[in-house]
Parts: sequence; structure tokens; C-alpha cells
Amino acid sequence: MKRWLRMAVGVISCVPVAAWAYSVGDTVANFYLPNVDGREVALADYTSGKGVIVVFTCNSCPYAKAYEERIIELHRTFAPKGFPVLAIQPNDPERSPEDSFEKMQQRAQEKGYPFAYVWDRSQEVARAFGARRTPQVYLLRNAGGRFVVEYIGAIDDNTRDAAAVTRRYVAEAIEALLQGEKPPVRETRAIGCTIKWRR
Repeated sequence: MKRWLRMAVGVISCVPVAAWAYSVGDTVANFYLPNVDGREVALADYTSGKGVIVVFTCNSCPYAKAYEERIIELHRTFAPKGFPVLAIQPNDPERSPEDSFEKMQQRAQEKGYPFAYVWDRSQEVARAFGARRTPQVYLLRNAGGRFVVEYIGAIDDNTRDAAAVTRRYVAEAIEALLQGEKPPVRETRAIGCTIKWRR
């Protein structure tokens, strides 16, 4: 796996993000994170499928809440086709108490999440991905046991109204991959709350 060093232009120095981050075409390293059901989940657990919809999300962000049903629908639509959702909560609960592990468990139970909802306590996974906001998607394709980034960014083109969406970026990308093609859009700007980094 190759990771190219990126120059960070205009980035506030106090934000603890990596000097490099995954780009489209990169291979993602395996990671292990605790799920709300108490078990540990690894990216490698998904090698029997065609890929994974990795979503950095949380309990507290209004944008994440607005997309909650759409994330559930993505899983229900595409998990049977080999692309399940893996939701990762990266916020520091000391800065965002609503995002504590206990609150994550409550939220997952209340909403009946059909996917794993894991906590990136150290925030190392979020930094490795280069995640900045919630929600933010990294669509991964299983390439013989390696997970390759095929799309980064927003779920669709309307953060406020699901009924007014005209472009479903993640859905379009998955449909293209299922046809053996590249996604029509490879990267968009994620719109949401900034991740609450540990001080």
C-alpha cells in the first residue's frame, strides 16, 4: 500500500489530522473498533462481501441526524448486494457528551440500526482516513481481500431534504461498481459538523 504525503494548505495546526490520508485508489489498512453490542469489529470481517460503505457519523450532529434514515436505507438496499454500512463515531465524548459510548448504544437501540456502529476512541482511524466531518463516506471495494477506496464524500446532494435529492452519489457509485465500472463521481465535498478532536 502506498500513501503519498500531502501538503496541508490552510489547515489549522491544532487539528490532529495525519499528514497523509486515504485518496481514491488507496488500499485501506485493517482496523479494529468496539461495536455498540460489545464485540470488536474489524474491517477484515467484511472480506466475504463486495465492499463496505464506511460512514463517519455521530449522535450529536444535526446533519448526521438528518442523514440517519438515509444511512439505514443504504444498508438495507446494498447490504444484500454485498455493500453493508459500517458506521464509525469519531467524536471525543469529553467535548461532545452526546457521543459517549453509552449514548451510542442507546441511539443504536432506539433506531434499530441494522449495521455495526463502532467507536473510534483514539480517533486514529478517522485521522488515517482523513475524515473531517459527520457524515462523511468512504466507499470501499473488496479487491481480493484488499479494500480499495472508490468514492469519498457526501451521501447525496441535499443535506436538508431527502425528497429533493437529485444525485445519490453513494448509490450511483455502488451501482457502477456492481456493473464492473468506475463510479461516475469519485469525490465530493462532505457537508456536516466538524469532528470533535481530542484536546
